[in-house]
Amino acid sequence: MQVSEALLFQLGALLVTLAVLGAIARRFALSPIPVYLMVGLALGNGGILPVAAADGFIITGAPIGVVLLLLILGLEFSVTEFATSMRHHLPSAGADIILNATPGAAVGLLLGLDGVAILGLAGVTYISSSGVIARLLEDLGRLGNRETPAVLSVLVLEDFAMAAYLPLFSVLASGGTWIDAVAGTVAAVGALVAAFAASYYWGHHVGRLVWHPDSEQLLLRVLGGTLIVAAMAELLHASAAVGAFLVGLTLTGETANRARKVLSPLRDLFAAIFFLAIGLSVAPKELLSAFPIALALAVVTAATKVATGMYAARRDGVARRGQLRAGTALIARGEFSLIIVGLIGTSIPEVAALGTSYIFIVAIAGPVLARYVGEPLASATSPG
Repeated sequence: MQVSEALLFQLGALLVTLAVLGAIARRFALSPIPVYLMVGLALGNGGILPVAAADGFIITGAPIGVVLLLLILGLEFSVTEFATSMRHHLPSAGADIILNATPGAAVGLLLGLDGVAILGLAGVTYISSSGVIARLLEDLGRLGNRETPAVLSVLVLEDFAMAAYLPLFSVLASGGTWIDAVAGTVAAVGALVAAFAASYYWGHHVGRLVWHPDSEQLLLRVLGGTLIVAAMAELLHASAAVGAFLVGLTLTGETANRARKVLSPLRDLFAAIFFLAIGLSVAPKELLSAFPIALALAVVTAATKVATGMYAARRDGVARRGQLRAGTALIARGEFSLIIVGLIGTSIPEVAALGTSYIFIVAIAGPVLARYVGEPLASATSPG
């Protein structure tokens, strides 16, 4: 078998670089996510040192990273508890749409864009990044916090909304008819509701199917099954992240505990690749042209996301500090917003530049704000 020396060297050098910079970030009690994003920006299209040989691996590994992040996040909860939390947070989902889609739509109107572009910008500012936030909660040790179920409920309800939004928007952005767009939306939403119902009523059988005392067998069964479910979700224009999360919810008890142990090293590797891929997908010159408008939009939507998280956490009876932690955890945008930008980028370049610059600002600022806002002073300043 032919081995690419360039691929091996570039990938090895990337991983070593991420390890060193990530260790420095953790030394100051920071999440390494912003560092990984900046490394990707420096090495991507128009960066200082392109890594063309490793691009294929990174592009392939990035979606696997999102799947693993959401799978392991789902392993922390039971499907019954989470279904109850989601029903409780339907008002939070409504507030989320109003508060966070409106600023993007307003900017589109002020710039004189057409209806499709306005709808696109509304989607970019609305949807938080499930992948970034899942890793952030782990990095900051907040998976067991009281506000975390509220944060996750908002994220999953956003992903449900994306199941309706993305088929609709992708058809309209490509010049399709409203009839085709609505048909795709109905199919995607129906598939996602059916998948959630199946997980709720019959998910307990999954644990018995995948259980095996051998760690290798358990790894192959859980990961293989999750990737198949994620692929089916994508095929139906739903979210691979939600598909993986639902698989995680169905596994409980000892099966969930062992699955976390065997999958966590893979998650850590591919999560780093995912964040690197976000940076690589952005050309530095695209960030500069629209930076002032993007920065203003980022400030406004950071505030609206904080308001969303605080409202959701308050509905769970969480104290003020926990409400702030919930709000800042939701600031980061990422993979979905980039998909929306990609759908409209070729036809409306100025929207692509604005959206890309905006996403990068909040993807970097979100984890930093989440680290320091809502934490006790001693905890936020210690290097532990």
